[in-house]
This record gives sequence, structure tokens and C-alpha cells, in this order.
Amino acid sequence: MKNRVILLCGLLLLSTLGSTLLAQQQENRRMNMLDYEKRKSEYIQKEAGLTQAEADKYFPLNNELTQKKFELHAKHREKLREIRENNNISDEEYRKLLENDVEIKVKEAALDKEYAPKFEKVLSPEKLFKAQQAERDFMQKEVTNFRQGSVRQGVGRGR
Repeated sequence: MKNRVILLCGLLLLSTLGSTLLAQQQENRRMNMLDYEKRKSEYIQKEAGLTQAEADKYFPLNNELTQKKFELHAKHREKLREIRENNNISDEEYRKLLENDVEIKVKEAALDKEYAPKFEKVLSPEKLFKAQQAERDFMQKEVTNFRQGSVRQGVGRGR
């Protein structure tokens, strides 16, 4: 049972890496979000082959969805912060945290489902697929750059 709880906690931490990384970058490095969003948009537009007209319709919708997902994770990040500060955590508290993680994933999936037809109105399936893949690639590169910057220059000191 203890190994299962540890495994589930590990999976929980991995699942929140993306949103936590973004929050850490904002807190620790005072990352320039306008620069980040500009680089991300340029990368996605290039990799997906979006025209300017397509990009003008896609990015506001994508940013809206991203913001809603970020807000979903905000309360969960606060709970994680509280747990890190508390050394005496019961199994019940861990159980609630794990349940909350599953609820967030379900709500995220519902948002994706809600936005799918909206995205299909602005991009062809091929370009939508390529845009989503490009966003994942961009995030993966950002995580790698963040980690390398943290190792080279110390935590909180990237690029």
C-alpha cells in the first residue's frame, strides 16, 4: 500500500510538471511572459504552416483554453505547496490530493472536448494537429532549456 501511494504521488507530480514549471519560471526567474508567448506563437505558426489569418483566429482561442487550464491547476498547486510545508501528512490527505489530480484531468479533458469544435472552425484537421504537436515540442524544448539553465547557472537563473 505504501509503495502504491508513493507511486501515485510520483505520477501526480509528473502530471503537474508543465503548469508547475510555468509557475516556477514566473516566480523564480520573473520570466518575460510576453517574450515567451511571442516565441511560442512564432514557433507554432512556423511549424504548423499557419497563415497570418489562421494564426489570428487560432492563438486567441488557444490562449483562452490555456488560461482556463492554468486556473484549474492553480488551486492544486496551492495544495501541493501546503503539503511541502507540512511534514506530517496523513494518508487521507494524500488520498484527497490524488483524487483532486484525477478531477483536474477529467476537467481538462472536458475543456479539450468543449474546444475541439471551436478549433475545427478555424483550422483544418491537419494544421490543428501540427499546431498541437508544435506546442508540445515547444514546451518540451522550454523545459529542457529551463533545466539546463538551472543546472548551469543555478536555480532561478535561466538563459
